[in-house]
Amino acid sequence: MDAKTRTSRPRQRTGFPYRVKEIENVWIPLSDGTRLAARVWRPVDGTAGPVPAVLEYLPYRKDDCTALDDAMRHPYFAAHGYASVRVDLRGTGSSDGLLAGEYLAQEHDDALEVIEWLAEQPWCDGSVGMIGYSWGGFNALQVAARRPPRLRAIITHASTDDRYRDDCHYMGGCLLASDMLKWAASMLTYPIQPPDPRFAGPRWREMWMHRLVNAPHLARDWISHQRRDAFWKHGSVAEEYGAIECPVMVVGGWADAYTNAVPRLLEHLDVPRLGLIGPWGHMFPYEGVPGPAIGFLHEAVRWWDHWLKGIDNDVMDEPLLRAWIEEWVAPATFHATRPGRWVAEERWPPALVSTSAYRLTSRGTLSAGESAHKTPGEPAWPELLLPSNQECGQAAGVWCANGGPDEIAGDQRPDDERSLTFTTQPLDAPLDVLGHPVVRVRVRVDQPLALIAVRLEDVAPDGSSLLVSWGMLNLTHREGHESPVACVPNAQMDVRIESRVCGYRFSAGHRIRLALSPTYWPHAWPSPEPLEMRVAVDGPSSLELPVRDSKADAGRAEPAFEPPEVAAAQSPHANTGTEPPVPGRTRTVTVEDGTHTITDRERRARTIPATGARYTESSSDVYVITEGKPLSATVRCARETRSESTDLTWSVRVISEMTCDARYFHVTETYAANENERLVYERRRAYRIPRDFV
Repeated sequence: MDAKTRTSRPRQRTGFPYRVKEIENVWIPLSDGTRLAARVWRPVDGTAGPVPAVLEYLPYRKDDCTALDDAMRHPYFAAHGYASVRVDLRGTGSSDGLLAGEYLAQEHDDALEVIEWLAEQPWCDGSVGMIGYSWGGFNALQVAARRPPRLRAIITHASTDDRYRDDCHYMGGCLLASDMLKWAASMLTYPIQPPDPRFAGPRWREMWMHRLVNAPHLARDWISHQRRDAFWKHGSVAEEYGAIECPVMVVGGWADAYTNAVPRLLEHLDVPRLGLIGPWGHMFPYEGVPGPAIGFLHEAVRWWDHWLKGIDNDVMDEPLLRAWIEEWVAPATFHATRPGRWVAEERWPPALVSTSAYRLTSRGTLSAGESAHKTPGEPAWPELLLPSNQECGQAAGVWCANGGPDEIAGDQRPDDERSLTFTTQPLDAPLDVLGHPVVRVRVRVDQPLALIAVRLEDVAPDGSSLLVSWGMLNLTHREGHESPVACVPNAQMDVRIESRVCGYRFSAGHRIRLALSPTYWPHAWPSPEPLEMRVAVDGPSSLELPVRDSKADAGRAEPAFEPPEVAAAQSPHANTGTEPPVPGRTRTVTVEDGTHTITDRERRARTIPATGARYTESSSDVYVITEGKPLSATVRCARETRSESTDLTWSVRVISEMTCDARYFHVTETYAANENERLVYERRRAYRIPRDFV
């Protein structure tokens, strides 16, 4: 990344305890005859002997897609006396077989065999750990819940304990228009790419065709399950936290979309555990943007040393949670760093966090104090009408930031004008918040299907408004996500909306704002009919903030970390063929009919040192909606992955579109493959999926 998207590069460290040998491909045999492809880094000094193994288990192609990123951390672990192993999932990269979906039982079964195989190798001492972020963070938790005896500890980052509640498919029971199809299109590209001919041998083309013919139906599967059913419960460790018996380090970032799982895991797991939340997006913290980045690999080695090697170090003397409390920064769509400070919590929920309630008033203010109560016979609470603009959400930023420009939510004033807002007076003193803001509102709507979005904001003296946290609720899910109940038109409902977990300081002189809207495009797929929503004020509706007492820091030094570093010899930053990503977002409005279009584009290219191949990924996501016409909602996603070398050029492309009517979602996807610029396969699939209380 260039200077616009990265604060500083990790330090390239030399002088490790061990020299490292890399084995580019090792076959791990499974009991059904399938072979999984692995890349292995091992210490080679004679004093090392058998060592613990650290496993990262992903579908993202070790030989090209993640080759440079893998080389940032795995040699670092090996240089500290670990066998660090990166494995391609079945049906991806150079591994045999087919990938049929996310986090399936087959994936977990294979992982159990991989762990046992690693533990039995002569260079392994029998202890294995798992590390991963995103997909790898998910399956580290899921595999730990299977209790393999050789798995001694895990590090999970940017993952979730609840696949329905906190993943890129649904949020608060709302279908995520911003990410559902986007991720389905992205993920489809991986199982339709060919294996590396260097390792697959002459059968590589046959394997490729087999993958293309049997590509998974990801969009169909995810959109068909619109409530929290058995499909989503599988792989959600929240179903049985007690199934995890090994120590867990859980990591998140405020700009990431998966951080809600950190406090839940800290609260519900009954094993040795540590939590860490920084300001970062969806990335490892040693390259964290927004900064400050930290020496995360150093923290990981401390963890592994204690739990895999039995070294009596001080890692478990750390507080249960170390978190970055963010402070005001002028709203912008990119932040290189976020001002703030590190704080420590010894338990979760924290001992010195209390709930402060603010009533929503008919004057548009937030009034401190508990909600008032009426006695029988008193007049009804006054109600305020929420604006219902399909374009609300244009200032929301992306659902999950990856450290690039145009991702972070900008100034919220444009969306505030499309919402019903409630604002405090300027604060007399700073106010720290750590936890989940909760909004309780009494609402009524004139349609059976509706949603509500809430935003917590910090309003500066100059009037600019910074997004602090947000949440959504499909109102048919007000009694739970498993059994939706239609709204009774014009009947009042008391609902609770939990906003994203946050750590934030509101400065003296600033104001706290709550914004409500019945639309939030493109995050929430809109309700099928335009609607009127009213909220009762001056008593039954409130904002609840988890306020952190500054006494929690008394007599305690601020948590500190080593600077970010990677292994110099393997650092991808030494490779001059690595190009910065080219992301960008544009917004257009067709004045004649009120059509709003958001377009996100991204392109990444890198040269793979082992082969000289140039590996390029390009994407385009277009979100279109016309004011007053919720059924006009359209998402179009295009993906192309291309590999060019002197021996072989191949490419795959995916084009997906999602539209709707009042009863169905309509999805089409076309995918195609080229070998040396010649089309070798193409297929179009179409799905009509009934709307299920969405």
